[in-house]
Amino acid sequence: MNEVMQVIRQHRSIRKFKSIPLTGEQIEAIVDAAQMAPTSAHMQPFSIIGVTDRELRKKISVHSKNPPIEECGYFFVFCADLHRMMLAADPDQQEKMSRNLSFSYFYQTAVLSAALALQNANLAAESMGLGTVMIGGINEALPALDEWLGLPDYVVPLVGLAVGIPDELPEQKPRLPRSAVFFENRYDDNRDLKDKVERYDREIEEYYGARTNNKQKASWSGKFIAMMDNDLPLDGYTQYVKSKGFDLK
Repeated sequence: MNEVMQVIRQHRSIRKFKSIPLTGEQIEAIVDAAQMAPTSAHMQPFSIIGVTDRELRKKISVHSKNPPIEECGYFFVFCADLHRMMLAADPDQQEKMSRNLSFSYFYQTAVLSAALALQNANLAAESMGLGTVMIGGINEALPALDEWLGLPDYVVPLVGLAVGIPDELPEQKPRLPRSAVFFENRYDDNRDLKDKVERYDREIEEYYGARTNNKQKASWSGKFIAMMDNDLPLDGYTQYVKSKGFDLK
């Protein structure tokens, strides 16, 4: 097993950091790694915002209920970004482009590109011995976050990445069995798949009950079924994305 595979297999989310900032060299290396991620048609439809303002980090942390944002060595926000290509076009082109950007293809491409860049950045940070946690909860701070970061149309914040010197070594969460995730030639939706999920649920229940911090009684499927079996306040997010120019079709 090579070093890259070892780093990947050792991944765990770190939520407690030492109060030590990242160096400029570390930040540049992480961003450079993010930029090397593959992107459809070389579109590169993402941006990364490094948040260094302590008061701003505190506001994002409080509004999203994520203390690591304030405590980590450096905080990145990964955004879908189709603003740059709009800037390069003349007014007539921009009008037609704005109509085309209503199709979900471009937004999906931007989200996927940002996700690939995020994973590259995460892997680069962990390869340097740093701890990380990805924070989708930054969306809890919308729409204020949009104003705080000064985001123009066609730029949508997707996820944060907190990076720093770890101040904990949490247990690693078990993953679904490979056979429940990886299929060949066609999706294998048989009874055995449900049985595999049920066995995994029991494994996760044991993990949550035995881990050092934040013990809880929950299963994998139960946790997310309970979440999605309620009326989620997602209309606001949909309207926000539309307000940024992505009236998705």
